[in-house]
Amino acid sequence: MFPKLYRIRQAFDRTLVKDIPKAVRDELTKLSLKENVRPGHRVAITAGSRGISNIGIILKVIIENLNLLGAKPFIFPAMGSHGGATAEGQVALLRHYQITEDFIGVPILSSMEVMEIGKTEEGLPVYIDKNAFQADHIIVVNRIKPHTKFKGPIESGLMKMIAIGMGKQKGADLYHKAAIQYSFPKIIVDGARVALKKAPILFGLGIIENGYDETAKIAGLRPEEIEGKEKELLSLAKRMMPKLPFNEIDLLIVDEMGKDISGVGMDPNITGRNRDIMGTFPHPTHVKRLFVRDLTPQSNGNATGIGLADVTTKRLVEKIDFQSTYMNCITAISLEKGSIPIYFETDREAIKVALGSIGLIQPERSRVVHIRNTLQLDELEVSEAYKDEILQRSDLEILEGPYPLGFDSQGNLLSLRVDESRKKDLSE
Repeated sequence: MFPKLYRIRQAFDRTLVKDIPKAVRDELTKLSLKENVRPGHRVAITAGSRGISNIGIILKVIIENLNLLGAKPFIFPAMGSHGGATAEGQVALLRHYQITEDFIGVPILSSMEVMEIGKTEEGLPVYIDKNAFQADHIIVVNRIKPHTKFKGPIESGLMKMIAIGMGKQKGADLYHKAAIQYSFPKIIVDGARVALKKAPILFGLGIIENGYDETAKIAGLRPEEIEGKEKELLSLAKRMMPKLPFNEIDLLIVDEMGKDISGVGMDPNITGRNRDIMGTFPHPTHVKRLFVRDLTPQSNGNATGIGLADVTTKRLVEKIDFQSTYMNCITAISLEKGSIPIYFETDREAIKVALGSIGLIQPERSRVVHIRNTLQLDELEVSEAYKDEILQRSDLEILEGPYPLGFDSQGNLLSLRVDESRKKDLSE
């Protein structure tokens, strides 16, 4: 027997940038680009491997402004070893985010060739994409958010992209290894400081998203502001980050994982699952069993993070590009995140096994949470065991239920239903 579910909605901070092009133009105006950018200057603009809301539009507006100044902008992938650590694979990743030459209107120069531009205090070389370093200017664009591997005053964002992402596979491989000795917060800051001095970085554009996977803030930062301002923006990102509604969970069901959702497929800052050679960071959420059902098409077969699950499906395993996944895990010194959990033909089998391994709790009384992915957490399904707590909280609303766990004719769980029309209304 399986528990019955409620479909619920939880409320997060709804701070939202309603006019993306205007917000980007306003930030560029503050930066007074015409003081440094001359006609004919080649300008390299980063593009990462994460799914960032409105990233195609944001990049396009930057390019339009550079064109008005007579510059010659181009995009370059700044994503370490992602995309199988190949130039072609990284271009394919960008295509999933609408970052194509046709849409953006400028060339995408993808290469794994790097140049050493200096050394950190510990003597570690700092690498940067050759095409970018030979340009007149570099613009760094990235989302600022909590990292999935470590905690510090600076985590995932502009500094990390400068130190690691722009260093391609060679830089990413070296810095992940060095982090075991020196720690990630230190090597990221040390490497980025060298690059900020040696490379022609024009400015950084930091992006913050709210709990609904929407753009909440866009901030243009001069090179000398990046380190200090990123710390402030990270604090804001942490406050706005979505979370699961409950900390004690017997079974967490995740419909999809992927590199477009998180660097490790399912964000440990949400699930509480963080398994790493460098140790684990404390988290209030305790998930006894985690079942992930599928891999997003945008992940291009990269299933890094699958090792954080206890149970999965045969269909997910068959979609894995092992070369891409292994390259990413090896470069990130995260071999454990490429481990394949036990898997089953159907979701019904997987859920039965998972609920049969949580102790003496009867399956129908188990605490089950069902989410689409770790980015979309405003609407989700939870089991009847949470009813009393739901009724006591003002941030939670029951939309319907209780109803039986739904399966299709193949024995697979029906994907989470989300009221997309209501989400659109709330954002307008």
